[in-house]
Order: sequence, then structure tokens, then C-alpha cells
Amino acid sequence: MSKTILLNGSLASSLVNFRGPLIRLLLARGHRVHVSAPGLEGETAQTLQNWGATVHSIDLSRDGVGLLGDLRYCAALRRLCRQIRADFVLNYTIKPNIWGAIAAAGTGARSASMVTGLGYAFIPGSGFRRKVMQRIARGLYRIATMLNSVVIFQNPDDWRDFTAAGSLGNPMKARLVDGSGVDIASFAPTPLASGPVFLMISRFLWTKGLREYAEASIAVLGNLPSARCLLVGYGGSGPDVVPAEEIARWQEAGLEVLGELQDVRPALASSSIYVLPSYREGTPRSVLEAMAMGRPIITTDAPGCRETVIEGENGLLVPVGDSAALAEAMRSLAGDAATRNAMGLASRRIAEERYSDITVSKMLVEHLGL
Repeated sequence: MSKTILLNGSLASSLVNFRGPLIRLLLARGHRVHVSAPGLEGETAQTLQNWGATVHSIDLSRDGVGLLGDLRYCAALRRLCRQIRADFVLNYTIKPNIWGAIAAAGTGARSASMVTGLGYAFIPGSGFRRKVMQRIARGLYRIATMLNSVVIFQNPDDWRDFTAAGSLGNPMKARLVDGSGVDIASFAPTPLASGPVFLMISRFLWTKGLREYAEASIAVLGNLPSARCLLVGYGGSGPDVVPAEEIARWQEAGLEVLGELQDVRPALASSSIYVLPSYREGTPRSVLEAMAMGRPIITTDAPGCRETVIEGENGLLVPVGDSAALAEAMRSLAGDAATRNAMGLASRRIAEERYSDITVSKMLVEHLGL
């Protein structure tokens, strides 16, 4: 039966880049699809409208705890649910997950949360402010998931840790998918760069392992001046953001910072090894894109990251927070072109077999009963 579905995200571009196959699949099944995000306008909005979705731009502060702003966001979502007579509200990322579930419950609509990573709210750390924010986030998540019909996780560690933190009141609601998937046609394999060219793509956050990548890169460049170490991404605001002056210091030491790119495929094509030393992920989309383009992977033995690598087959795993171990892994692949090529081929095969966005979207729709 055709339903009116509202999909809420916190970043407009992610509706196209991460949720495009899901939106198109829902439309193909005859559902009426509405989407919301802050700043949803311009080319992104036009693309979604061309597909057949109805777009709504709703203000939301992505970073930090601003209760009044979050309550206004929740009220706006509730008004939208009533206006469009939503039957099902699907949310992803922490604030839409929490406030979207509460808004849906206020109108009688069913809802689901997609936990695409536990992130800052669940990664251990020191400081009073951090502990307060984590306690608030975990408590709000428990309220939200009690209201959800289904809660989607991208790896078994997140499912376990989320439940252990008391944020999933009813474990029977949990379902598991292989990340958000990747467009294996758009991210087609390309030949590896001839020499060791390392690449990391990430927001400039400490918990993405930016310090470890910078320190390891500087160490590797000291031994292998012919190597290149590239960083793509951007900063922003929030308690986990790496200060600009720290980025500048790493640049002076040899790290090549390319900034934010709308299309990361040229950067991936110019690389020969992809690196993501994150502290934890849902399933890292940047790693899936690198795998689809046939890159060997160096990542951490951490939730979400470890699922993407078969040790020694398509990449290497290193301990979280260990820049020395990361540097050693980088040196190992830098000196072995044959292994780089073999691992790159294995990455592409795994991406095709497990992480196609079409396959993942079909699995997700089945879990949601849509």
C-alpha cells in the first residue's frame, strides 16, 4: 500500500549522496516521499525534486546541545508531519533520530531511526562537558527508540554498545544493514597511482583519527620523501573539531590539505592507499568509496571500521589511537606495489559483493516494511 514517507537528515547533500538509492527505491514502489534537512535548496533540492520527492528546508544546528533550537526543530517536524499527513517518518544522524521520533509520535505516525554511527556521544573521553553531553544524548536516544518501530544499525558493535548504554529499551526492534552502501558504478575502479600516495577523507574531527594520520604521515615522509600524504575534508564547529592552527602546523610539516571537495573521485583516483584511523564508525562511507575504486585500505580495528577490511586481503588494521602502528602499516604498503594492487582488486570485489547501495537499500526497505 502506498504511504506518505518523511525522511529527515541533518545535512542536505547527504540526501542525494547517501540516501539517493533509498529515495528512488521508495518512489519506485509508489510511495509519496518527502525529505527534510537544513539548507535544503539549490542543486540538491532540484535533484530530489527531479526524482519525484518533495523537499522541505528546516533549520537545525548540527553541533552541540542547544535545547531551545532543538525543540524548535522538533516542533517544525511535528507541523510538517501533520501538514503532509505522514504515515512513516524515517530519520538518520543523531538529532533527526531523536527529535524526528518524538515529532512523529506526536502525530501518530510510525517512525524508524538509522543509527549511522555512535560517534562523539558514545566514544569514551574526559571532561565534564563531554560527560554531560553523552548522558543527555544517551537518555534522549532511549526515549526516541522507545517511540520507534524499528532501529537500524550498521555494525554489530554499535548495536551492542548502544544497548549496553541503555539507549535501546527494546532490543527486538533492532535490525542490521551493511552501512549506507556505495554506488559501485559511479565509483568505478581506476589504476593505482604509481607510487605511495596516501589519502584520508574526513571531517576535521579528533575522533576521526586526524592526529594519528597527521603524525603517521609526517613520520612516513621523513623516511620516504617521494611519498605523498593527502587530506580532504573540512572543519566546522563543535567540541570535537580540530583547530585550524593545528591543520596549518601539519601542512608545514608536509601534509597536503586539499580542503573540501564536492566530488572526491579525482582525489581517490590520484591515490594508491586509503587511510581512515577513526575511533569508531557506523560503516565509513569514504572507505566504501575507496574500496569501490579499488584502493587498499588501512583503518582501525574499531567498530564499523574493522568490518570493511579482511586483514591481509584488502587492507591492514591498526590499533585505535596508535600513530606509530599506523606509520608502520603505511610504510609496509608504500614499499610493496604488488601487494597494493592485489589488495585493491580485493577491495573492489568486496564492495561489489557486499556494499552495493542498491542491495543495501533493498535490505533496508525490507526491514522497514515499506
